[in-house]
Amino acid sequence: MQLFRLLLLAIAALAAAPAGADPVADFYRGKQIKIYIRAAPGGNYDVYSRLIGRHIVRFLPGGPCVLPINMPGGGGLVALNYVANVAPRDGTVLTMITQSFPMDQALGLDKNLKVDLRSLNWIGNMSDTGTIFFTAKSSPTRTLDDARRRETIVAATGVGSIMTQLAAVYNNMLGTRFKVIYGYPSGPDMSLAMERGEVEGRSTSNPQALIGPGAGKAEIVARYNFLIQTGIRKLPQYEEVPLLRDLAGNDEERKIFDFVSAAVAVSRPIVAAPQVPPERVAALRRAFDLAMRDPDFVREAQLQALEISPMGGEELTGIIRDMLDAPPAVRAKIAKAIEIKSAEPAKGIKPGAAAE
Repeated sequence: MQLFRLLLLAIAALAAAPAGADPVADFYRGKQIKIYIRAAPGGNYDVYSRLIGRHIVRFLPGGPCVLPINMPGGGGLVALNYVANVAPRDGTVLTMITQSFPMDQALGLDKNLKVDLRSLNWIGNMSDTGTIFFTAKSSPTRTLDDARRRETIVAATGVGSIMTQLAAVYNNMLGTRFKVIYGYPSGPDMSLAMERGEVEGRSTSNPQALIGPGAGKAEIVARYNFLIQTGIRKLPQYEEVPLLRDLAGNDEERKIFDFVSAAVAVSRPIVAAPQVPPERVAALRRAFDLAMRDPDFVREAQLQALEISPMGGEELTGIIRDMLDAPPAVRAKIAKAIEIKSAEPAKGIKPGAAAE
């Protein structure tokens, strides 16, 4: 009889236990996911960060909510240092890091970048699209050959930005004569500088955003000349514009161009803090992947004219490690290729105020 009672108690205990209990769901239930935004409100980093924040929580077990927090400063270093060194390492904190950071660390370009990017948990990349250089229709520089023949003044956000580094690569490796005027806070500010005649061109990752949602290619090319693009693939509908990787004349140039192209492709990377438990990293990556394919997410991105071409966390991690672990001889040649020789700050604009 005693044995029978014990058996009944055991059965009752099993029946009371939740079926398929999920420790990840148990952890996230009632939690708040904080996404630290490395820029002030209004720029691309802010818009993309808030978009992924709203949707990634929908696919996390346990149904946590999201809290976006703007933490501008240091070109993204303030937010990165907080997430890597101060914030909880439990999977409740995310940030989008600055696009140029992996290249900066690989080449030792920014002595203030002290966080080992290998230690971060790379969740996914919202856009692996490339960057395309363009000029206003009024500019005499309409092709890459024109850019070799004459000095062309182009705008950039900062002296260490990807767009400035790319202009240096084109000048040093392809013989162009771009002169960079840096310090413009955002893309719209650079476009206004083009309209005022201060500069002739700039770069973008999303030509459609130059005019607005619904703009067709014919309307865009009627206003701009597209010279060269850099990334791991050509932008859709702009296949006729030369891709940097295709212009390599030898193996050494190919290694340099591939490295730079990979750096550009890490455009909107989402990371979690170091030492997050692996099962929560896996859940964050799965939630990211599901959000990227979700119709509501896609619809909202389209309404804001945001370019979305996602890359999963594992592939993103591999690209970052390949960049950081590139042979020293290759990194030395890349550092020389991006050496800036023709750049000056914009007049009347305070450098470092970039909203992007």
